[in-house]
Amino acid sequence: MKKAELVFVPSPLVGHIVSIVELAKLLLNRDDRLSITVLLIKHPEDPIANTVVQNVVSADARIRHLTLPEMEPPPEEMIVKSPENYVAAYIKSYRAHAKHAIVNTVLSSDSGESPALAGIVFDLFCSSMVDVANDLGVPSYLFYTSGAGFLGFNLYLPIRERVVGREYRLSDPDSVVSTFASPVPARVMPTFAFINDGYRSFVEHGKKFRETKGMIINTFAELEPYAVKALESDPDLPPVYTVGPLLAPQKEHAGKEEIINWLSEQPPSSVVFLCFGSQGGFEAPQIHQIATALERSGHRFLWSIRRPWSLTSSERAGDFTSFDPILPPGFAGRTRNRGKVCGWAPQVEVLAHRATGAFVSHCGWNSTLESMWHGVPMVTWPIYAEQQVNAFQLVKELGLAVELTVDYRRVQGSENVVMAEEIEKAIRSVMEAENPVRKRAKEMGEMSRKALKEGGSSFISLQHLIDDIIHNIKQC
Repeated sequence: MKKAELVFVPSPLVGHIVSIVELAKLLLNRDDRLSITVLLIKHPEDPIANTVVQNVVSADARIRHLTLPEMEPPPEEMIVKSPENYVAAYIKSYRAHAKHAIVNTVLSSDSGESPALAGIVFDLFCSSMVDVANDLGVPSYLFYTSGAGFLGFNLYLPIRERVVGREYRLSDPDSVVSTFASPVPARVMPTFAFINDGYRSFVEHGKKFRETKGMIINTFAELEPYAVKALESDPDLPPVYTVGPLLAPQKEHAGKEEIINWLSEQPPSSVVFLCFGSQGGFEAPQIHQIATALERSGHRFLWSIRRPWSLTSSERAGDFTSFDPILPPGFAGRTRNRGKVCGWAPQVEVLAHRATGAFVSHCGWNSTLESMWHGVPMVTWPIYAEQQVNAFQLVKELGLAVELTVDYRRVQGSENVVMAEEIEKAIRSVMEAENPVRKRAKEMGEMSRKALKEGGSSFISLQHLIDDIIHNIKQC
């Protein structure tokens, strides 16, 4: 039988490409009838991300990858106004290039026997690739890098648009979303939902998702039982495949050994780890409040501090050259025996370390899965993207986190500072041995491993997906 060829089209964002490549590896490991080609779109504003993406897809020789010709990006003011809309519009301009690459490269063969195109798999910002699949007469599959709860919200937006006809306002009533047991307050909606361009972009995504043959989600049934059941029981939606957790492999970094050695000197479950993602960072006033809280709490800590992204240009987050100007005077000396401050941190290895007792996190979905996998309870501090919704879900629905804030966001002109007293209270709470989120996190970590093993929920769901993919070419 011909190989069943899948074409993956990810958005040029590191967190997305890592997850989708893990999906590719999982599929190839499970069935040798599959073949996968990844179409790469370069990020127009982030050359470092492009290097990382290239390295990620090149690491597995089984995965073929093609870099599409570069297109003129949208105006820079668009990325400042709504980065989500910017990325979606940029990818939409690649539809002709993607189709050309599939027809003239992926499906061409020197042997004269071309592979059978079984489908196009795209991630959430690439929903415009449904048009390419439709033009070619092949199925499309959504790979959702966030959870089932947020996918439900995304699918809800076109329904809301028909009724309300505008973006969100903070004064709006709570939204009844099928994938949440509780009504979702407007204050925890993503920032894009309050911006016309970003909101309409996600309304369009939600419409396109319904045109697919299946929705693949980086979650597992036991983690989000309410949300997964809601999606599966909706007769108007395509089939749902829960295949997670798909976790990123740890990347090497020059500072890793020093951090791990320091952790190894600490008692078990004694360290609070604070890390806010590749784009997570704070200004000096907020950093002072965190430092004060850590000093007062008395707990050991590992704190990853990064320079925040610009709110007025496309400048990305980065590392500080020195921490002294942004930390309170004398902080480093007073906490030397129980704390460590760093820039980049090897997050997966830190979460896996026996010394790590809690994770103060931005609640990005990849970080959430990593924390859960290692049984580490979380403290919620969302910053951007869908993190506010994730934080709400973690606290109110899943019981895996202590609430510090669920509605924090960086907004230009806002003096939104979380005070030291609140931070200290959350840290003390999550580190209490009897806090139920600690037990819940340990139990969910065990469930996540069982889900991927033979007979587990994600193992079975992945097989259903493969069966559907193979059925596509048998119908040709």
